[in-house]
Amino acid sequence: MRLNAGFTLLELLIVLSIMVLGYSAIAINFSSGNDTLALKAAARDIVSGLRYVRSQAMLSHEQSTLALNLKNNTYQLADQEKSYAIAEDIDVTVKTAKEDLDDGVAQLRFFPDGSSTGGRILLESHAYTQEININWLTGHVTLAQ
Repeated sequence: MRLNAGFTLLELLIVLSIMVLGYSAIAINFSSGNDTLALKAAARDIVSGLRYVRSQAMLSHEQSTLALNLKNNTYQLADQEKSYAIAEDIDVTVKTAKEDLDDGVAQLRFFPDGSSTGGRILLESHAYTQEININWLTGHVTLAQ
């Protein structure tokens, strides 16, 4: 009587198929994580820009603005010609004073005393959202998930 001390080809194929399914599930989870990373990075960049504009208004003793172009997903800091891009798959919605919205461009204004016109910026990508709030009285910028 002979003892077989190995695996059959069928057993090896079944194990390899299970491993491939497992790795593909892991890859899908990693790719969905990239969406949230890009969204969080865009939100942090905008928050940083808003805080910069507020500090410029307070330092220069003049009104300062961040212009958010909703048509082409870009924003521009006060007194800078450079335009910063937001990923195309991120939807941007701005709630602010009616007079600060003009032809798809939202002006978020900060005043020398640190106050602002206030508002809310909502960034959405797939099922994920990031919300940026600007307090009109203090000009304080917060990022809510």
